[in-house]
Amino acid sequence: MPHYIILWNWTHQGITSLKDWAKRKAAAREAVEKTGGKWLSFYTTFGQYDGVLTVEMSSDEAAMSLVLALGKRGNIRTTTIKAFPEDEATKIIGKGS
Repeated sequence: MPHYIILWNWTHQGITSLKDWAKRKAAAREAVEKTGGKWLSFYTTFGQYDGVLTVEMSSDEAAMSLVLALGKRGNIRTTTIKAFPEDEATKIIGKGS
């Protein structure tokens, strides 16, 4: 299954309602599973992004559905990157050489 790195930042709404953060994170995990994906890792960070979520999804369409579902709640804004695990990247690069 394709892998995605979802970089996220708090919105004003998200940062001012941090008391609900644990519930929102659980709801995000549920949204990943509801769209047929697998939650791989989750980090809160500081710097350019406030957090990083990595997931496996069945398709680009499922990933798009997920980030739209997360974004419409109004607590975060996302930037999504399609990622290739090391073994997949090695195969792809091998075909191109």
